[in-house]
Amino acid sequence: KPHRFCPGTVALHEIRRYQKSTELLIRKLPFQRLVREIAQDFKTDLRFQSSAAMALQEASEAYFVGLFEYNTDLTGILPISLCEGFCHNFQLN
Repeated sequence: KPHRFCPGTVALHEIRRYQKSTELLIRKLPFQRLVREIAQDFKTDLRFQSSAAMALQEASEAYFVGLFEYNTDLTGILPISLCEGFCHNFQLN
């Protein structure tokens, strides 16, 4: 049989990987198109410096991360080592 992780283990690995990383998670061009589309409602023919677009994206992602952290209760998740030990004691089919 191929190796299988316990349910949720891979999700926890992904959470930890994204928490350690600093790269932006939203792709740049779709985000810039969205910003330009929203800006068109206020004033036409606006131009953005690339640093301004990056600052907007950084601020947006920081806002969403804070929002998700606030709305997620992570205190009930078992430590990964405890979950792996539990998985080895009870074989999954």
